[in-house]
Amino acid sequence: MDPDDDLPPPDAAAALQLIRDQRGATARQLQPDARLLYWPWGVAWLVGFGLFFLRFSPDGRGLLRLPDWLPLTALFVLLVAAAAIQAVTGKRAYGQVTGDSSRRGRWYGCAWVLGSLSVFAVLGRVVDHLPYDQAALLWSATAVGLTGALQMAGGAIWLDRDLFRLGVWISVTNVIGTFAGPGWHALVLAVAGSGGILAAGAISWRRQRHPQ
Repeated sequence: MDPDDDLPPPDAAAALQLIRDQRGATARQLQPDARLLYWPWGVAWLVGFGLFFLRFSPDGRGLLRLPDWLPLTALFVLLVAAAAIQAVTGKRAYGQVTGDSSRRGRWYGCAWVLGSLSVFAVLGRVVDHLPYDQAALLWSATAVGLTGALQMAGGAIWLDRDLFRLGVWISVTNVIGTFAGPGWHALVLAVAGSGGILAAGAISWRRQRHPQ
C-alpha cells in the first residue's frame, strides 16, 4: 500500500476533484446499467411488433407467411424476459437503498402491475366484439398508451428528463400509429417506438459514463 494514498490533497482544487470522483464512483455503483434497463425492451418491441407487421400487414394478407400465434407469443416472451432483466438489474443496484426512494420504487412498480391488470381486464371484455385487426389495434394501442403515461409519471417522480421524454415519444408515436390504423401501428412501434427506447438507453448510458 502506497503511504501517499493516505495523504490529504495538496490544495482545495484537488480536494474538490477528489470529492467529485468519489461521488461519481458511488453513483455508478448505485445506478444500474442503463443499457440493461432500456435495450431489452427496445429489442422486444423491434422483434415483437415487427413480426406483427410482417404477419398482419395493412393489406390484410401479410408480408410473410407465419403462424397466427407467433407474433403475440414472441412479443409476450420477449416482454417477460425484458421485465426479468430489469427486475434483476434494479434489485442488484437498489437492493440496499432504503427510505423514500425505496418506497417510491415499490409504489411505482405497483402502479405498473395494477394498471396493466386493469387495462387487460377491461379489454378482455371488449375485444371479442371487434374484428381481429381492430381488436389487435385496441390491445396494442391501449397497452402502449399506458406505458407512455407511466414512463412520464416515473420521469416526474424522479425528475428524470430522459425517462419523461421517452414517455412523451412513445405516447406521440402511439397516437400516430393508432390514427394510421391496423398494421401500420405495429410498424410505427417496431421502428420509431423501439428506436426511441434504444436511443434513450444509449443516451442514459453515455451520461452515466461521462457525468457532467
